[in-house]
Amino acid sequence: MGRLRKKHNWKGRQQNEAKPAPAELKESDVVVEVTDYTVLKGVDESNALILPATKAKKQKVAQPVSKKKPLTKKQRKNLEKVLEQKEKKAHRTDILNKLSEVQLPENELKLLYTTSKLGTGDKLYENKKSLDENQDNSSAPIKISSLSGVNRKRKRKKDDDDESEGADSSEEEMSGASDSSSEDEEDEAAEVSEKETLAEKEEEKLKEQEEKQKVVELIEEEKKEADKGESKTAVHKKEECQPAVFIPVDRLPEIQEARLKLPVLAEEQVIMEAVRENDCVVLCGETGSGKTTQVPQFLYEAGYASARAIIGVTEPRRVAAVSMSRRVAKEMNLSTGVVSYQIRYEGNVTQDTKIKFMTDGVLLKEIQKDFLLQKYSVIIIDEAHERSVYTDILIGLLSRIVPLRNKKGLPMKLLIMSATLRVEDFTENKRLFPTPPPVITVEARQFPVTVHFNKHTPMEDYTGEAFRKACKIHRMLPPGGILVFLTGQAEVHSLCRRLRKAFPYRASTHADAEDTSEELRKLKKAKKKKNVSLPRIDLDNYSALPVDEGDEDRQAGIDDDSDEGSDLDMDLGDHPDDAEEKADPSIPLYVLPLYSLLAPEQQAKVFRPPPPGARLCVVATNVAETSLTIPGIKYVVDCGRVKKRFYDRVTGVSSFKVTWISQASANQRAGRAGRTESGHCYRLYSSAVFTDFSLFSEAEITRRPVDDLILQMKDLNIEKVVNFPFPTPPSSEALVSAEQLLVSLGALEEPPRQGRLVDVKRARLSCPITPLGRAMAVFPVAPRYAKMLALGRQQGCMPYIITVVAAMTVREIFEEPDRPASSEEESSKQASRKARFTQMRRLWAGQGESLLLGDLMVMLGAVGACEFAGCTPTFCEENGLRYKAMLEIRRLRGQLTNAVNAVCSDAGVCVDGKMAPPTESQVVCLRQIVLAGLGDHLARRVQAEELLDPKYRNGYKTPLLDEPVFIHPSSTLHKTLPEFVVYQEIMETTKMYMKGVCAVQADWIPKLLQQYCHFSGPEQDPAPWFCPLSGKVRCQQQSTFFRVGWKLPAIEMDHPEGLERYKLFAKFLLEGQVCPKLQQHSTHLLSNPSTMLKTWAKLQPRTESLLSALVSEKVDSRDALQAAWEKKEKFLLSAYCQWIPESLHQEVTKSWPPI
Repeated sequence: MGRLRKKHNWKGRQQNEAKPAPAELKESDVVVEVTDYTVLKGVDESNALILPATKAKKQKVAQPVSKKKPLTKKQRKNLEKVLEQKEKKAHRTDILNKLSEVQLPENELKLLYTTSKLGTGDKLYENKKSLDENQDNSSAPIKISSLSGVNRKRKRKKDDDDESEGADSSEEEMSGASDSSSEDEEDEAAEVSEKETLAEKEEEKLKEQEEKQKVVELIEEEKKEADKGESKTAVHKKEECQPAVFIPVDRLPEIQEARLKLPVLAEEQVIMEAVRENDCVVLCGETGSGKTTQVPQFLYEAGYASARAIIGVTEPRRVAAVSMSRRVAKEMNLSTGVVSYQIRYEGNVTQDTKIKFMTDGVLLKEIQKDFLLQKYSVIIIDEAHERSVYTDILIGLLSRIVPLRNKKGLPMKLLIMSATLRVEDFTENKRLFPTPPPVITVEARQFPVTVHFNKHTPMEDYTGEAFRKACKIHRMLPPGGILVFLTGQAEVHSLCRRLRKAFPYRASTHADAEDTSEELRKLKKAKKKKNVSLPRIDLDNYSALPVDEGDEDRQAGIDDDSDEGSDLDMDLGDHPDDAEEKADPSIPLYVLPLYSLLAPEQQAKVFRPPPPGARLCVVATNVAETSLTIPGIKYVVDCGRVKKRFYDRVTGVSSFKVTWISQASANQRAGRAGRTESGHCYRLYSSAVFTDFSLFSEAEITRRPVDDLILQMKDLNIEKVVNFPFPTPPSSEALVSAEQLLVSLGALEEPPRQGRLVDVKRARLSCPITPLGRAMAVFPVAPRYAKMLALGRQQGCMPYIITVVAAMTVREIFEEPDRPASSEEESSKQASRKARFTQMRRLWAGQGESLLLGDLMVMLGAVGACEFAGCTPTFCEENGLRYKAMLEIRRLRGQLTNAVNAVCSDAGVCVDGKMAPPTESQVVCLRQIVLAGLGDHLARRVQAEELLDPKYRNGYKTPLLDEPVFIHPSSTLHKTLPEFVVYQEIMETTKMYMKGVCAVQADWIPKLLQQYCHFSGPEQDPAPWFCPLSGKVRCQQQSTFFRVGWKLPAIEMDHPEGLERYKLFAKFLLEGQVCPKLQQHSTHLLSNPSTMLKTWAKLQPRTESLLSALVSEKVDSRDALQAAWEKKEKFLLSAYCQWIPESLHQEVTKSWPPI
């Protein structure tokens, strides 16, 4: 039957049903014990006793005390849980506060990865990216929940309790009575537990719904991807099935220890996951994070260099490619045959090469030979932030090569590594990458750098400001190297001289013990007793606020008693009226220059530790900004300027201008001070000026001519360059001018000049390449110089042309002794050296015809003399030649010689170290070849009638410039002033000067530069004539040059195309000049041959028949006539018979054709 259900209010019903026994009724005294006033109604302090009622009361039956049922095991556990939870809630805030004290920093939390998500498809780099986005979106800091997973545990325990309920229900362990308070607690506990379980269930339901939605979305995405391309998913599945690959590398313990300190090593898993899952990855890491040396090692260890595949790494500079390959080989404990390099002139690549460092141009040449780069598995584009031209072209090409490789089942990966976070040109360029690649950021090993701005910005004398700042840093601040940024070579040497004079360093004194230095310090103290002693400054705790932005009270209250002050910002170089520093040998300064044209052995001094007792001070150009990391630098002095080469897009004039740097460059310079310890950067400009700087430097491709790039891309069969996916596309003006130049050089076919305007415009930017253009693309020089090489096989001029082109390609081969002299003795030495250099240049220029070759003859003579002497450093120094440039010319000569022999197998050119000077006829030929290559760089001397302004005196006019240009004073033609010259380039300084000048003759211009000349009609005096040697109709024509209309002398040339040429050819054919056998019949002609040229010639049928026959077969020369007779023997027979009597027809027919 089961237990009967208890009715409502069963306790009350039970009390009413109880009936007392009458025998037990008896009167008893009333005893009231009042303990609690709230129990009995009506009892208070004034009513202590209660009188007995008159009504007879019923005897109360002594009810048996109902025993409280003992709690079951389950109830007891629930009660304990509730109490325990209350305690936890009470102590939760304390626990969370304690946890927050020992909580990991955010940058380390990003690196943690839960093992529960292994194999679920969630990648670490994606989680990190979402974390970064959440941090950007939410301003509140992220807190870790210490109670995560509690609901899951509670649910698990509840299930276990339900299973054991049957076994536990029979056992009763607690039998004690409990009062009403325990009952209330039990009720409360039951309510709380019910509420919590309901909340938990709701949370779990929400979580389950979210997870279901995520699964549904993933399934839909997979379906979409499967619909897009089944082959792609098949390849992906195959990749997933492959086993993990790890190539062990046996590194030395000290190298492994140093590697572990690099920031990029902590991101190895993130990088490799991203590389495996994506075709292209962008990696951002500051200079010094170790990305260049470590990422190739990551890929090598992951097996990307196995199965005869190569990991390719491109560098923008040759020095970086060589040094990085050696460094990586040393770290991996491998030979240079496995980790190799290939640069323009040399390399050590072998068949066993696995990692190959190279320059951008080397990889571009390899793409020309093998477009898919089949021997590479990974290409790393390093230093992409420098935005060199070849880097941009490579990124554009590789963005197309990688998908092609994947389609062919030969997957290739692309890594773009940048030192700055300017990656929008790569990630947001839909034409470059339709799906944006993931961006991985590596935190740099950077110590804090305090930045100090100047109050005032010196506009002119920033070198003097840099000198004063460096002097005060050296006098006042603790030990640490100083790095000063200036703009050019002359400024670097000037500041080095001033600093050496102010703080002389002598190697002999510092080679001894420190006794002498201590004596000098005592002498210095004795001399400067009157001066106010400077307080010690703790740079680590120093305020980072710039003075011109912070409050002035803080500055004024630092040292009220001292007039000089001790604030770093205030005192370090804000007084332009400081006098020149007096020589102070007691605190020597080891000053070294650093710039790109400096000799390699001089550059290497920067990386060596300074002598004991002396502070290192490096005065550098922007080459020390990203390319080189100098150890021991603690203080940076930034002038905020840089010298850049700017090109005019229309005129091609180049000029070096000193401009403000970008904010990214300023931050890069400041970062040089924080490599080894916390440092300081002193900016010689105010913060207001800094905010006006551009955020990033513009790409090089936007500020230089792109004709060489267009030719290389046309050689790769990229005809429509406008559609090429440039990261930063060049301007349309630059593209149009480049194509026009290549068309004029004959490298591209001429576009059609007739048709719809839209079609003509399109055709201008999609001209196909010519066979000459393909030959020019082989030579690694500018297109103008490549045209000169293509024309060099005349009169044995090829060795001289190769030498001249090499010298013109390598800039600045002569040293300019223009450094400021510190004494009269030094100035006299410089004057004598300058006189010797001038004398040597005159000697190399030669006499007569050689002198007209101008600056190019000087280059040719200098290279020849240097090679004859063995190209030694002493010879170069004595004769004013730059040794580094001469070595580069020697290498380029060898490379160009190999390229010429490859294009023309019968050329047989070799590099001759004892090359004899060219003869007069060879010099004339060289001048004509140079004119053909540099035709658009023609200049004419200003005529006497044009001298309206004194500034035009000795000046030259060019087709594209309104202002006059001048021959540089260092040129050998400076006093000769020929009428027409061609120049290598125009440099704008105080005036616009032509460099690399060569004299040409006026009558060569219309012959060699017909594409630049406008010709008038054929001259009638003399009348056109037939040339028996060429077999063509010749005439004399007047011409003018280009759009400027310079009148050129009349020249003999082929008659222009048209009907007139056919008429003249017919006339000369009838006269017997074309075929001598027909001359015997010329006296029997029925009409005069000159009838062909008359205006009424159409009235005679014989003239029309002969002319139409010639036009139909396009016969206007002797060669074309012979070709027509070879096809058809009786060609022109019937037309010619109409000009002779019938009696001669049979004789003419027998001897036809009259060859």
